[in-house]
Amino acid sequence: MGSQDSQAVDGQTGVTGRRALLGAAVLGAGGAVLGLSGTARAAAADGTAEARHGGGLRSLPVPTIIGHRGASGYRPEHTFGSYQLALDLGAHVVEAGDLVPTKDGHLVCRHEPEIGGTTDVADHKEFADRKTTKVLDGVSVTGWFTEDFTLAELKTLRAVERIPANRPHNTLYNGRWEIPTFEEVLKWQDEQTRKRGKQVWIYPETKHPTYFRKLGLGLEERVAKLLRKYGKDGRNSPVILQSFEPSSIQRLNRLVDNPLVVLLSSATSRPWDFVEAGDPRTVADLITPAGLREIAGYAQGIGPTLDLVIPKDANGDLTTPTTLVADAHKVGLILHPYTMRNENPFLPTSFRKGTDPDAYGDVFGAWKTYFATGIDGVFTDNADTGLLAREDFVNS
Repeated sequence: MGSQDSQAVDGQTGVTGRRALLGAAVLGAGGAVLGLSGTARAAAADGTAEARHGGGLRSLPVPTIIGHRGASGYRPEHTFGSYQLALDLGAHVVEAGDLVPTKDGHLVCRHEPEIGGTTDVADHKEFADRKTTKVLDGVSVTGWFTEDFTLAELKTLRAVERIPANRPHNTLYNGRWEIPTFEEVLKWQDEQTRKRGKQVWIYPETKHPTYFRKLGLGLEERVAKLLRKYGKDGRNSPVILQSFEPSSIQRLNRLVDNPLVVLLSSATSRPWDFVEAGDPRTVADLITPAGLREIAGYAQGIGPTLDLVIPKDANGDLTTPTTLVADAHKVGLILHPYTMRNENPFLPTSFRKGTDPDAYGDVFGAWKTYFATGIDGVFTDNADTGLLAREDFVNS
């Protein structure tokens, strides 16, 4: 998942309005809420699976609380410590994980292929000569890259907190967990499903697929092979696949039947596969009614940055919501925007409290406003906060 962050303005919506918006989100995602009895309609608004129909992706509670890289507000991201805590906190889905390949073709879970900021690789003298500079999606990046390591070598490293200035408490756990593989995640998912007595959902992402395909390390085929191996390649499988590159989702659509989501960055940005292919379109083109209809032809949802739902002004304050939620629902797409975080720097200006970079702001105010737009769920680093905000919303 991308690192761009945006939140929501405070909207004045009455009880009836909020419930209607939530019902519309369910209806837009394929649930015939208007045809249900009053009791069932209320249950649907609370997001219970029994009141929803269609199975698979449509069975998730709405709004869905998605643990962004696990519970990365409290543990170093993309570790089993982070994933496990997200489930313990009650996340409906865990983003496990951002998939990048090793030199010998295994898929591992890291936010980016460059691992200098998320592992202790710099402390390993035996890997000092692996530090290099590469051009990743048009950007020069210096560090250590997963594709230059075998899986056995990566397993000697340990994860560390990526943003210690914002999360100094997370550094307590530096060095505790190793880098998980995607196959280990799939096994963990089954183990947790058995232990908890309910289906655990995951939401992996293909990272920089065009870059890796040019290196002979295509991601989609490796993802599909593992999903088939563990019987998780079906329409109703509890594995949602996502990517910032539409062509990666189109490729996955040909390989597996899993629910698929196209991630969308800022309106002026271009997906890197578009850049490579000479496609002049930007994200602004993809979020037009015509662009959304095209996406709906091969995917079931979109994951926009929150700024595409409610833009910010020059001061960092939120403005008027766009029509993106309504436009996406019209063509049957769900929306899972990213990313809600508790700390001040990640909140719109009007929701911040003080200036400490690791202090929490008025997060519940931001959640309330965002839910009021009718979104189907949110990625968050703080699943516990999100679930409390969701409870406030559905019961108001």
